[in-house]
Amino acid sequence: MKIGRLNHVGVATPDVEAAARTYRELYGADEASDPIELPKLGVKVIFVRIPNMQIELIEPLGAASPIHKFLEKNPKGGQHHMCFEVPDIVAARDAMRERGATILGTGEPYTGAHGVPVIFVHPKNTGGVLVELMQEPEGEHA
Repeated sequence: MKIGRLNHVGVATPDVEAAARTYRELYGADEASDPIELPKLGVKVIFVRIPNMQIELIEPLGAASPIHKFLEKNPKGGQHHMCFEVPDIVAARDAMRERGATILGTGEPYTGAHGVPVIFVHPKNTGGVLVELMQEPEGEHA
């Protein structure tokens, strides 16, 4: 198992609309999705598209959101994770476990913001960086 292309960098923020404006006005990144609320994941996201990847702006939907605790420690927001594509999410999970990595949660892939299965690898395994692995997207999610 090898990681594929960098799909996105996740950036936690208290306000996805304000963050999207900043990327547009400061960096000229004017291709962005509309805000998408994902109650099952506890987040609202905007995807800012740039030529070689996306920036996933992530806002918590309440105190139970996994982003809420991150913003308690980093009130202005910041880089939350990096996401790489893999051809087979279950094979990737199994390979990560065989290599000694800790998969967060139950370890079972679940549907992420791109509508494809994902897992997260504990930051302790990657020098403090939270890594998301996602099934290679097809169609509108690619």
